Amino acid sequence: MKTAKLTERFEAALTYATRPHANQTRKISGVPYISHLLSVTALVLEAGGNEDEAIAALLHDAVEDQGGQATREEIQRRFGDVVVAILDGCTESDTTPKPPWLERKTRYLDQLRLGSPTFTYIAQVLIPQRVPYGFHAA
Repeated sequence: MKTAKLTERFEAALTYATRPHANQTRKISGVPYISHLLSVTALVLEAGGNEDEAIAALLHDAVEDQGGQATREEIQRRFGDVVVAILDGCTESDTTPKPPWLERKTRYLDQLRLGSPTFTYIAQVLIPQRVPYGFHAA
């Protein structure tokens, strides 16, 4: 199994991910939202993910939930094209208000079918995380 070397770049991503989600909680459990981001990141790393994949796991909801295109551009500037390419595959919507639930989920599943190997890998981690919280009609 490969071991990811985590650098100051990962630490910067951890700080970056924490700030916009600081006052956010999980819809059902009420636990701090950062727990979800850390959980997904841990699964990616434990499955052998590299630093870019771990950073994308930390930031996988940032574009969708915390600023749309402006956030995407900031992440690209700070963390690079590889991270933002993964996020593009993980993001259901970058507009406010979000499109209807079924439209978002259908688009996400299409992205999964057509996605890059890295996106597909991250999605395999995200889907079990999303089932209890996002793949049911809210």
